[in-house]
Amino acid sequence: MKILMLVPFLPNASMSGGQTRWYNLIKYMSASHEITLFSLIKDESERRFVPELEKYCKKVRVFKRPKSPWTFRNLFLTAFSFYPLLVIRNYSSKEKHAIKKELKEEKYDLIHAEAFYVMPHVPKTKIPSILVEQTIEYMVYKHYVDTEVPWILKPIYLLDILKLRFWELYFWKKTNQLVAVSSSDKKIMQKLIPGIDVDIIPNGVDAQFYVSKKAEKLSPPRVLYGVTNFEWLQNIEAVQTLIQDVWPEVHEKFPKAKLWIVGRLIPKWIVELSQKRSDIEITESIPDARDAYLKSTLMVAPIKGSGGTRLKILEAMAAGLPVISTSIGVAGLDLENGKHAIIKDKPSELAQETIRLLKNPLLAKKIGLAGQKFAKENYDWKKLVEIQDKIYKDVLS
Repeated sequence: MKILMLVPFLPNASMSGGQTRWYNLIKYMSASHEITLFSLIKDESERRFVPELEKYCKKVRVFKRPKSPWTFRNLFLTAFSFYPLLVIRNYSSKEKHAIKKELKEEKYDLIHAEAFYVMPHVPKTKIPSILVEQTIEYMVYKHYVDTEVPWILKPIYLLDILKLRFWELYFWKKTNQLVAVSSSDKKIMQKLIPGIDVDIIPNGVDAQFYVSKKAEKLSPPRVLYGVTNFEWLQNIEAVQTLIQDVWPEVHEKFPKAKLWIVGRLIPKWIVELSQKRSDIEITESIPDARDAYLKSTLMVAPIKGSGGTRLKILEAMAAGLPVISTSIGVAGLDLENGKHAIIKDKPSELAQETIRLLKNPLLAKKIGLAGQKFAKENYDWKKLVEIQDKIYKDVLS
């Protein structure tokens, strides 16, 4: 099958979230499909990922977008157009013209779009499409406005949320097949648009990749939050809860243990805190994410906000690292509490469970191995590509 795939960020295995997802889908899709990839980039340094993608794609085309969302152009167009800032920031007229030219010159069976805000690049066409949504964007931004934006600015932001909601639902209805990554997102989509058909392609993990490397656990024990991207509000909220409400109780019982925060764009206040305290470590750049998972003792993820891909949870499990998280943090993964992971919602409960597993290494290992087996059996990318192939065939038929 000849597929034109559109993504907002260049896929690669060294980043987090969607970029990891897209890289692995492309890698395993390429065995049975011919893929042409169109992507946006923020700066020229990202082109270093292109040669790896060319192993699996017939063509890779990249187009610039503004590095910051807060440019005069973006704000002006957001204020005086019907599109929200998220669409404006991720729109390239050069990409739109290139896609139009590509569709005239080449015959494609299917257009595969990841994230609704790449859809304005697609001209009117009879080629069927699928749209995969990793999160419900307007709900993520509403959560941000509700919790972070000063009340005096909220009316401006709420107008953008209304535009975001309108266009998100518009493109959901326009595609031939809408796809969610979890059953919880599917239910929300069907509530927002009654009767719409929604398939599910969950997020996954390269199970073999995470067992192909060995590393010794660090001593004293490390409690991990990562490997992640702190551009997401959910991650900032989670690590704030971890530092302020969970870690003090753990540190009191295990004064030598360290809280290890790994990810890109770690907030300045966390960096400064790590410079003052010996019990908090940060790693902003880690060449191989497996090192964080394999060298840690536990992962604790007190995620409160919906949205996001849960890939760090699956990666930790695939590496055999015991996971302690909230019900929102593992939403849609169908994990059994106490068997595949520990699932608690109150900070005090998360602290108590962290202490319990630090005290009982055998129990921690048992949960880690059960989670690893579950991830391999249910979320390996090879199996998920088979689900995706079936959706492709259903759309074409």
